[in-house]
Amino acid sequence: MKKHWWMREVAYQIYPRSFADTNNDGIGDLRGIIEKLAYLSDLGITLIWLSPMYPSPMADNGYDISDYYGISEAFGTMDDFDDLLAAAKTYGIKIILDLVVNHTSDEHAWFQELLADPNSPYRDYYILKQGKDLPTNWRSNFGGSVWEKLPNGEPDTYYFHSFHKKQPDLNWENPKLRQEIYQMIRFWLNKGISGFRVDAINFIKKDQKWQNLPADGADGLAKVTKAGRNIPGMNVFLDELKAEAFDGFDVVTVAEAAGVAYSDLPEFIGESGYFDMIFDFKWADIDVKSGSEWFRRQAWTIADLRELIMTQQLAMQVAGWSANFIENHDQPRATTKYLGEAATNLDAVKTLGAMYFFLRGTPFIYQGQELGMTNFKRADISEFDDISSIDQYYRSIKEGLNEQEALSVINLRSRDNSRTPFPWTDAPNGGFSKVSPWLSSTDNFEQINAAHALENPDSLYYFYKRMIAFRQEDDSLIYGDFSPIMPKNATVIAYKRLYKGKITSAYFNLGSTDVVEVITGRVNKLTFETQENAACITDNTLTLKAYSGVLFTEMEL
Repeated sequence: MKKHWWMREVAYQIYPRSFADTNNDGIGDLRGIIEKLAYLSDLGITLIWLSPMYPSPMADNGYDISDYYGISEAFGTMDDFDDLLAAAKTYGIKIILDLVVNHTSDEHAWFQELLADPNSPYRDYYILKQGKDLPTNWRSNFGGSVWEKLPNGEPDTYYFHSFHKKQPDLNWENPKLRQEIYQMIRFWLNKGISGFRVDAINFIKKDQKWQNLPADGADGLAKVTKAGRNIPGMNVFLDELKAEAFDGFDVVTVAEAAGVAYSDLPEFIGESGYFDMIFDFKWADIDVKSGSEWFRRQAWTIADLRELIMTQQLAMQVAGWSANFIENHDQPRATTKYLGEAATNLDAVKTLGAMYFFLRGTPFIYQGQELGMTNFKRADISEFDDISSIDQYYRSIKEGLNEQEALSVINLRSRDNSRTPFPWTDAPNGGFSKVSPWLSSTDNFEQINAAHALENPDSLYYFYKRMIAFRQEDDSLIYGDFSPIMPKNATVIAYKRLYKGKITSAYFNLGSTDVVEVITGRVNKLTFETQENAACITDNTLTLKAYSGVLFTEMEL
């Protein structure tokens, strides 16, 4: 594959609402990000993905945008954003934004115009249907019908929403709407940002037959993903999006497009694909039967995780480029999800981090991941903010769980887990703010926080710093091909990276006991260990400590 600048990047996702509060209103802001750029630069990251900071009523924490051209007052001003761009540039850090164009807020001027005027041209900017009954039996991603009556009292007129009822879907069948979107995208690109993470982009095409589907839940509804995601004909919109919005700019586009079949990846991320890279959720959702139904949990093993990773990496390699992650704003903390009882075991957390970080693709780190933040444990559903978590709780009870079981599931999977305020110190509220934050902190912020990490040379922060520097200095870990290794131990994940005759093997033991593996090649040099004396290599035998990983180069045979 041709080399591109974004292959070398190490990305860091910031959730502005929870990162750093400088005006002490309990909400993070852009000035807070500016103040922490030195911290991020020292870590070694080169690119920031900024979750939505646009004006929004915050029904879905900023993914319900009321003005595509502005900055939410809660986060600051456009001058603050311009200052952030300029300040980041001095550190050599690029900024990409969240692009949310499947839907807007119902408080967006376009939607308000259609409510005010029955003859408004903006009525065709959204999806409206008329009738006495609901047009279809599709369930939204956040529960309930995808159809909601217009709130202006207009009789028997419904609007469509794939997500929350305050997030009406845009009508991508309308070319005028599409041109508005492209104009907005160019506005931000002309400001000097380096690209976009493109939210829920494979929802923009709906099945135009608008037919009922077989019910798949106790509510008598069917998932909207069956008729409103990855629908044939979407390619026309995505080709046009690329040609009219992105072409002509040397930027990166990262697609959030859950459910894309691996066989379709070349269309998405090939050399002529719609986007440059894509997030894949198949191993992120290993603990549930469906990423949109957390209450349907399933057991899994490290061997299962290994198989998913190997399959994904090989598919991405054939197609193009991967955006690799273990955490983001829609996922619980990786420590708790993947490590269970070992969630606070520093060796285990380091090994998990190294395992994904050296895969083929651009690594993404989510804020607080470099500290080893863990999930919280809430005592009642009233303590949750996330609309999806609340919906999942009540829906799981309808599906047969009792209240205690439902709460346990939500604690494990809630998106609030990753949205808790960043713990900068062990002061009240983790030093995030001098007032109570918009969302309560984790229970262990006094032990897991940035100040403690920076004081401890063996902390996860310094491990990530070492890991980032190691990757950036070795082209084989950036551009190298990926080749699976099939270990004999069920707790080991292993692979090779191959580049210009250099072979780097990587072995990671995510189990609680030492293991022995047989090495097929001739070891040249041990180059990276997740802990001191993590491994012992003799002849063709590798002895790997519990919760440890190593990388070593091999001589060509």
